[in-house]
Amino acid sequence: MKLLIAFVVLVLAGCSANSADPSTTLVDGTIGSTVGPAPTTSNPQADSPKFGNPPAISDGPPTTEVEAAIDRLLTGLYTPDWDIEAIGDLADLGDVRTAWLLADLMRFYQTGLADAELVSAFSRLTDADQDSSEVSFVWAMNHLIAWDLPAWAGYADAKRAIYIPVEELWQRFFDESIDLDWRLVTWGGVLADQRPLDDNSPCSCIPALDHPVTTDATGGDWYAADRIVFGVVVSDEAIALPKHQMEVHEMVNLTLGGRELGIPYCTLCASAQAYYVDDVPGVDRVVLRTSGLLKRSNKLMYDLTTGSAIDTFTGSALTGPLAADGVTLEQVSVVAATWGDWKEAHPDTRILAQDGGIGRSYQDDPLGARDDGGPIFPVGPVDLRLPVQEEVVGVISPDDTPVAFPLNTTTAALADGPIEYEGLTVRLEDSIRVYDSAGQEVVSHGAFWFAWSQFHPNTIVWDPVGS
Repeated sequence: MKLLIAFVVLVLAGCSANSADPSTTLVDGTIGSTVGPAPTTSNPQADSPKFGNPPAISDGPPTTEVEAAIDRLLTGLYTPDWDIEAIGDLADLGDVRTAWLLADLMRFYQTGLADAELVSAFSRLTDADQDSSEVSFVWAMNHLIAWDLPAWAGYADAKRAIYIPVEELWQRFFDESIDLDWRLVTWGGVLADQRPLDDNSPCSCIPALDHPVTTDATGGDWYAADRIVFGVVVSDEAIALPKHQMEVHEMVNLTLGGRELGIPYCTLCASAQAYYVDDVPGVDRVVLRTSGLLKRSNKLMYDLTTGSAIDTFTGSALTGPLAADGVTLEQVSVVAATWGDWKEAHPDTRILAQDGGIGRSYQDDPLGARDDGGPIFPVGPVDLRLPVQEEVVGVISPDDTPVAFPLNTTTAALADGPIEYEGLTVRLEDSIRVYDSAGQEVVSHGAFWFAWSQFHPNTIVWDPVGS
């Protein structure tokens, strides 16, 4: 049965250009699909009717009866022998914490009787009514995250039983978890990229592109001047990564300015970031890969060398040897610019080859309108100061204050000259660049507002009216 599940998962596309709708699932070892509108989210502190008050929580370890019901629920998963009646029996015992397991199972069972039983049991446990506009597991996890509902001590082991039959690589994340909150983790719809460094062959994963073939700016004439690139500069060497190619690979490992970089792009968060991967003590080179998991709708990357899971948004290791050593990867700025503006500012830039150097054809718009309705995976509460999908440029100031600059309003204001804000100077150069009081660039990158604000909840927001 395990091989059957693995085979079924291989045909799934992930949260990248081949993006699986989050409702594409494993159901009894077969693919099931329900397609509906993208979910909406709201901030319970600003819109309490959205999530309501959290339910009463049980204290102490689960009772013997609850543990027995959990064992029944986790036996025979993804097979015809699965005891579906265990869903209702678990809910009848009333330990609200077990709602986390029901939400986890909703990720893989989204059709038929199993889906109906899981939703019904979750509603009975939590008194939450499903929003018909949301995919079941997104609805359920958004509530649980918003409530910050505690789990019990054995939750990660129970979740392991749901996830490991899908991808064995994740076993190591469970075994060596140090700072990974498993409540916030869900499946992104793909398997892990386990290919060795510089193996750019096709895979049943979101395929990282390693040490790609590049051309000079003239060789990049195939790319229209008004289209977007993600630009990085190290030691006066510049590289341009076309957005539509990054939407396919979501990860590039390359050499720039004599340094080795890992450059992930989370399409779900509209966040391209760049990390130095050649200066981690005890490791010759960190090799960044997509794990297939998400943490609050942000891809969870991992290091192929040590098997350590790493928070893509912060660069902090969460599991394995790198987490044990307290590693946080150092970032360098990534800017989004038009190709025309970038090559004018950096005439010696390199750009990815049109075929990626691997003979591949890339769609002009691989994602289409996928993200237009808001986050399609669980994020919990959102900060309502800005629309969830508004693009911002985020920095961490020298005094460790997160600051978000809304992209459109900031760009417009910069037409009148630099912006001075909270000891920072913002300039419009190849794109938006931010500097400290000493004139040193502060590392920045773009993201959707929901992503920046949930990973930096204490962020302040530049507002042209109040500045």
